[in-house]
Amino acid sequence: MVNKAAIGGFSAILLVAAVIGVVAVTTRSGSHGASGDNLTSTSKSISALCGPAVYKDLCEQTLSSINETSTVGDIVRAAVHVIVGEVQYANQTAHELHKEAKGPIDNDGFEFCNELLVDAGEQLAAILSIADDGHRLDDFIAWLSMVLSYRTNCLASVESQDLNARLTTALQNTTELTDNAIGIISAIGSFAKELNLDLNITLDGATTTASRRLLSHENYPSWIPAADRKLLAAHSSISFHARPNAVVAKDGSGQFTTINAALKAMPKTYRGRYVIYVKAGLYKEKVIVTKDKPNLLIYGDGPRKTIVTGRLNYAEGVGTYLTSTFSVLAPGFIARSMGFMNTAGPQGHQAVALRLGADAAVLYNCRIDGFQDSFYPQSGRHFVRNCVISGTIDFIFGVSAVVIQNSLIIVRRPMDHQFNTVTAHGRDNSNEKNGIVIQNCRIVPDRNLFPDRFKIPSYLGRPWKRYSTTVVMESLLGDLIRPEGWHEWDGGYALNTLYYAEYNNRGPGANTGKSQLEGLSCDQ
Repeated sequence: MVNKAAIGGFSAILLVAAVIGVVAVTTRSGSHGASGDNLTSTSKSISALCGPAVYKDLCEQTLSSINETSTVGDIVRAAVHVIVGEVQYANQTAHELHKEAKGPIDNDGFEFCNELLVDAGEQLAAILSIADDGHRLDDFIAWLSMVLSYRTNCLASVESQDLNARLTTALQNTTELTDNAIGIISAIGSFAKELNLDLNITLDGATTTASRRLLSHENYPSWIPAADRKLLAAHSSISFHARPNAVVAKDGSGQFTTINAALKAMPKTYRGRYVIYVKAGLYKEKVIVTKDKPNLLIYGDGPRKTIVTGRLNYAEGVGTYLTSTFSVLAPGFIARSMGFMNTAGPQGHQAVALRLGADAAVLYNCRIDGFQDSFYPQSGRHFVRNCVISGTIDFIFGVSAVVIQNSLIIVRRPMDHQFNTVTAHGRDNSNEKNGIVIQNCRIVPDRNLFPDRFKIPSYLGRPWKRYSTTVVMESLLGDLIRPEGWHEWDGGYALNTLYYAEYNNRGPGANTGKSQLEGLSCDQ
């Protein structure tokens, strides 16, 4: 029996030396007469750590400073520090290109890019500040994936082909270095498993000491703290479990009459969860939970009683991200028993009801109602349970890791000659760790679509970006879902790189025998 290393922190390990040992043992067992002298070298360990990297030469150059005494923190810092300067360069370039932008959409797009590139710098700084904490590998990978998602969302918001191409070039080094960094940190976790280290490191939501498993209908992702799980699991009135710091009521019976006023009054520093209770009412306001308001819990009297509504839309010259009725830019957000709505209608084209632009958001017993692009889990990790989401085209879209569980997904009637797609995921890099998972849900037509549900095509999704990743599992699919299941984005685009899967679904729309997408991974 191998003794497991009992240490206080992963950073105490001289990882490169340990990896050399793994490489040596692996190579000797798989070759004849290999020279041990050629194996015990730092270059071998760097090659091993760069194994998952797409841009291997660049990866080995990035890790050239490490040696046999390097710790996990040293390797993480080496992989991440080089990205910081590239993000700053890309942000400076975006500022310069913004001066050439013409029209409101591209102006909005560059404003979004500048915001996202600042966010990218902050995510990198957060990793560097705790790089020695090897128990946070899962967080590091998630935050680096967010950096890549910022790049994808930024470029998607700039419509000018010339400006977009120049911005893409400016972001190329950021993209390659970040993709490599995810691969390097993934390799660290893999070697920890191979070395049999009892470190309770989490990767992709599961501990390395156990095999990866599917999330059950009653479980929560590992990143949700135990206290929050108890809060979410409570079936009685949430007011008994979360005493509000502020009460919002349109009739004047609370401390504030608008949600924005309550947010403005929130203390700049607050320990624990800050709780806002919003009494029943229709709140016509554009709400942004800014990044300086983390760990906010907002709850209402029910998703049909407490509703935040707006109608900003792309057709009227507003950039997609700015159309959102309710935006979350602070981590650790929870919403319960709330409704979020965009009433622009199908003629408004892109019109977001709820945008999640920060890590670790949870929605419980909420409604998200709109048409095209109604729910925008932009980036980060999110969990949605017991909710209702409605829309038409790409109405669950973004570049995040989001699990939608035990929920009702309602497909609405689009404009004439349009078709419906439930999802449009935007993963654009091979090492990026995100995707959309729909589990134990019902996908059904609304009453206005029902009479024409066989005339107006409805699909589970289409690939917004090259590595679009979407899984629909253990769900009831209504007969409105076309037999082929999924739709192309643009001809053969992404058909050989996407990952779409259907697992153990039921209902008349669950048959996977007629998929027409070549290269599609579709498991039943």
